Amino acid sequence: MWMTNYTGQSSFILVGLFSQSKHPTLLCVIIFVVFLMALYGNAVLILVIHSDIHLHTPMYFFISQLSIMDIMYISVTVPKMLIDQIMSTNKISASECGMQMFLYLTLVGSEFFLLAAMSYDRYVAICHPLRYPVLLNHRVCLFLASGCWFLGSVDGFMLTPITMTFPFCRSWEIHHFFCEVPAVLNLSCSDTSLYEILMYLCCVLMLLIPVIIILSSYSSILLAIHRMNSAEGQRKALATCSSHITVVIFFYGAAIYTYMLPGSYHTPEKDMVVSVFYTILTPVLNPLIYSLRNKNVIGALKKMLTVRPVFQRKIK
Repeated sequence: MWMTNYTGQSSFILVGLFSQSKHPTLLCVIIFVVFLMALYGNAVLILVIHSDIHLHTPMYFFISQLSIMDIMYISVTVPKMLIDQIMSTNKISASECGMQMFLYLTLVGSEFFLLAAMSYDRYVAICHPLRYPVLLNHRVCLFLASGCWFLGSVDGFMLTPITMTFPFCRSWEIHHFFCEVPAVLNLSCSDTSLYEILMYLCCVLMLLIPVIIILSSYSSILLAIHRMNSAEGQRKALATCSSHITVVIFFYGAAIYTYMLPGSYHTPEKDMVVSVFYTILTPVLNPLIYSLRNKNVIGALKKMLTVRPVFQRKIK
């Protein structure tokens, strides 16, 4: 019962990005275009991977999972923000706020562990290529992907109910464009210091475990590359890892700022800028990173685009 301790207030007010902008209409159009680009880019990447049998490998399976998460990720926050701007309203009910928070936490946590699973995939492919089909068969890939989704949902189920049961007797204005845990906690009039410590420890574990897996995987990969006698082999091995490393740096860098740095480093304006980066821009960058820097994906996309017109001409 999230609202039992409240004094009749039933909705939060999202201050959002547009109130801070001198040109809110232009910003709204830009965010809408970016939103469409994210949906289109990730949907095309999923379609290309699904349609080309040569891309039915563990690496591309995990990339398609990442694209699914990115589509859901950006859809949790941006449509609500754009609709509020168009309808000239900025309210969100407590139940909607809780649901948005839960979905956001689940998807963020799932992506943390998925990036770790992707680093393990690269480790097996480079360090144990002969055992790759066995160590990462279809069943193992499904198990790893399911585990990522499950662990992400644990984060959502654990933090959301506790956050939303705090009494909010200060201003109900959330200085953010969506219901992120730190921004909502700032409205509470009770002592949240113990919960913030527990949340910090939880986030450290959610970040630390994947980071350890990623660092261990890439340490072994670098050693294996160093031992290679072929310069061409070294170049190919680094090329297969570079896209994933880029995504990891973007995503984990923003997450570490948001959840691990002390409160003295945070201001509402900085938090919103960082959140824009990893909730709006990252879902756009991911398909570009994994497609423009991947010859197999580009080849499959060209093949799909050239086969379709031929098929249409045969029908005519």
